[in-house]
Amino acid sequence: MSRYPSTFQKPENALKRAEELIQVNQKSSALQALHDVITSKRHRTWAKTLEKIMFKFIELCVEMKKGRFAKEGLIQYRIVCQQVNVSSLEEVIKHFLKLASDKAEAAQAASDTSALDVEDLEADVAPEDLMLSYVSSEKGQERSTRETVTPCFKFLWETYRTVLEILRNNSKLEALYAMTAHKAFQFCLQYKRTTEFRRLCEILRNHLANLNKYRDQRDRPDLTQPESLQLYLETRFEQLKVATDLELWQEAFRSVEDIHGLMSLVKKSPKPQMMAVYYAKLTKIFWMSENNLYHAYAWYKLYNLSKSYKKDFTSSDLKMMASSVVLSTLAVSPYDRKHGAAHFELELEKDRNLRMATLLGFSLDPKRDTREVLSRAALLSELNSKNMVALAYPEVKELFHLLETEFHPLDLCQRVKPLLEKLSSYDEEAAAASAAAKGDKHDVCLAQYVPALEHLSILRLLQQVSQVYQSMKMPHLQSMIPFLTFDEVEKQIVDAVKYNYIQVRIDYQKQSVLFGSQFLESDKIKNHLTTLTKRLNKAVSMVAAESAPVAPKERAPVSQILEAIEDEHKLVLARKVIIERRKEEQERLLLEQEREEEERKRATQKLNEEAEKKRQTEEARKREEDRIRQDIEAKEIEEAKVLAEQLSKKGRRKKVGDDVKLDKRQLMEDAISEQIKERQEMERKIQRLSRNMDHLERARRENEVQLLEKLYLDQLVIAKQYFEEQQELQKKNHAEAWKGDIEVKSRLTKMTDDKSIFKAQIMERRAEEFERLQIEKHEMYQEKLALERQNRDMRRKKAYLKKMQDMEEAKNRAIKEAQLEAEREERERQEEEERREAEEEQRRVEERVREREQELESKRQREREEMLSRGGDRDREEGGGGGDKWSRAGNDRPERRRDDRDRPPPRGDGDRWGRGGGDNDDRPPRRDDRDDRGPPR
Repeated sequence: MSRYPSTFQKPENALKRAEELIQVNQKSSALQALHDVITSKRHRTWAKTLEKIMFKFIELCVEMKKGRFAKEGLIQYRIVCQQVNVSSLEEVIKHFLKLASDKAEAAQAASDTSALDVEDLEADVAPEDLMLSYVSSEKGQERSTRETVTPCFKFLWETYRTVLEILRNNSKLEALYAMTAHKAFQFCLQYKRTTEFRRLCEILRNHLANLNKYRDQRDRPDLTQPESLQLYLETRFEQLKVATDLELWQEAFRSVEDIHGLMSLVKKSPKPQMMAVYYAKLTKIFWMSENNLYHAYAWYKLYNLSKSYKKDFTSSDLKMMASSVVLSTLAVSPYDRKHGAAHFELELEKDRNLRMATLLGFSLDPKRDTREVLSRAALLSELNSKNMVALAYPEVKELFHLLETEFHPLDLCQRVKPLLEKLSSYDEEAAAASAAAKGDKHDVCLAQYVPALEHLSILRLLQQVSQVYQSMKMPHLQSMIPFLTFDEVEKQIVDAVKYNYIQVRIDYQKQSVLFGSQFLESDKIKNHLTTLTKRLNKAVSMVAAESAPVAPKERAPVSQILEAIEDEHKLVLARKVIIERRKEEQERLLLEQEREEEERKRATQKLNEEAEKKRQTEEARKREEDRIRQDIEAKEIEEAKVLAEQLSKKGRRKKVGDDVKLDKRQLMEDAISEQIKERQEMERKIQRLSRNMDHLERARRENEVQLLEKLYLDQLVIAKQYFEEQQELQKKNHAEAWKGDIEVKSRLTKMTDDKSIFKAQIMERRAEEFERLQIEKHEMYQEKLALERQNRDMRRKKAYLKKMQDMEEAKNRAIKEAQLEAEREERERQEEEERREAEEEQRRVEERVREREQELESKRQREREEMLSRGGDRDREEGGGGGDKWSRAGNDRPERRRDDRDRPPPRGDGDRWGRGGGDNDDRPPRRDDRDDRGPPR
């Protein structure tokens, strides 16, 4: 608990109290008192006094190395003045950084040390190290460094981290954030702090990631604004420079990725000067990573950028950069080191190449092999197409032709060696030019390509010798290569043979080198079964040619097997396609599930955040109400105490203790009545005093009237005398000045003729110059007029041509539209005719159908009538022969004739039931036209 709690009504009292404590050497108590005032909720409104308190608070924190106190105080001060006075926070932070830096530099100067022995400034001292430091016999300077310098630098590093954490992701403080990051980079560079530099890069990277993650944050910097983007890019470029200076190539590469991420995030390219630094650092990074191909492409990009945008690009700079591009291209290995690698390694290499190409500004298809697009051959073709070799130094040009175009199998290395030795002299010239330009030039070192060029010359020599010789003695080959010993040459030969660039064998028994074709004995041994099979098949075909031809039945299984193989291949391909589709469908379903799960989590998180925010808002409101109520009560109690003390001092009221509860209203009424009495008493005193003053003033004025009149008369006499003296002095001075002017006039009159001649000469020369200028102006005006007329005629001609072209286009368009309209009408007419023909055909078909139906109907009617007529005739014939049983009067059956006994009973043909007559037919007779039981049909 604090010894001096925050009971100050005004911040000024706290500042005074802290200064008093500092004078009595109680700095910790003073710091605690200021800390309580800054973190108190009572003082949340910015004032100038609060800024003074912060300055004093920061000074105490730096002096006592209280980093945690400083961080808490700065966070509270940021809350207070962020929306009111941001410049005050900037001044406080700048003061904080300056004090911490000055203290560290002073401690270092006092100990006379230039470097720190501590590996990590954030690591705590281990107990065993502390014990060893006390029992070991270390020197006084080492102990001073450990006790004074190291804590100061630790505090300085903690200061940088604290300030960056306070200023992060704030649009109002981004300039100060960038300045602090630059100072931290310079701190790491000056004292070679690699561990802290890596940690600093990670801090900045996390800040940028949080900036992109939380897009709804208040006062968030907008990277689409040019000012914000420029600050972030400058910070990243400074990070890249420091990383390369500290030779932290991994951090440098990550810094390059950060810069490229910023550029791709806002879809905007930085200034050409920044891009030149970007590509220059990429050349170093790729060279240190032994990636010569992308090192050459980085030089190529830097050359194009410098040539396009750099205004002071001299011929020497052009030669130097062109030579660097050519030599870096030649330094690329002529064979692929991924020859024969596994599929997994090739995929990793492909992804890596895509990343590198993206950093260099190349947009490649991920499905295509990048080795076909970005390669040594492609870069050489670019150099030849742009004639870049001709712009390089003569030695570089000759070196390029020796290694790429010319054929010198015996003395290639002897020709190359003096050219490589000449490259170091160009490095000295480039260093001198860079020093003269104060570091404005890019660091160019042509001698660094010498080992790669020696390797290339050896490979070219072996390649050319293999085209001329089949074998060569080892001493002779060694004499042709002056760069390296034969052991080193042997390593390079083995490497080239491993990646299938050349075919060479070394026979130590015969001390010779054998040059073979593209197929060595190892390949023949590897494929000897295949070769044997081919030769046996050839022999069988030669023997079988003399015998009888093979029957088709015997060849049938082979054709069937081939067809089956083809079908199987198609089935395998179809199965592969189905499997791929299933995989894609499964991946799509998984992605949808993940997306749904993410959306559900996001919705749940949003609801939880809203509920939490609402709860926090409600709690903050309640706390604010409680605080306001408590403040009001405390204020009323304080005011009541003050009133009671005032009344007790005047003797109107007895002094009360702290435990007595006071009534503010009663105290205020007593105070008001007391004030009224005092005011009435004061008015009476003033009235008495005014009467006395009036009498005294009247008596004083009556006595001083005579004295004033006398003083006035004396002043008139003195003024008249002074005026007469000044008049006489002016007359005397005027006469003397007139005499001097007359003498000067007489002396200058002698030069009147010379002046006239000189004036005439000047006027004549100016008249001639004026006429000449008039003539020149007139000629210039005529030239401008002629040029304007020519331009006007040209504009009119262009306008006329454009008008004619527009008219021609309008005419062609009208003709085309007319043709289209005619074609459309013709098409509509043909369609109408076809429609009418179709309707006519349909009508004819319907008429034929209708006629056919009528014919069929009439035919059926005739058949029906004929059938009815035949049925009636039969009935009449049968009724006339046997009689009608219904026409008889009696119930007796008719007797059959004798000649009809042996015949079956007759059956009518008119009905399928046999109705129409018969003895055994007990069914009712069929009604016909003659039936009298109903109307005829």
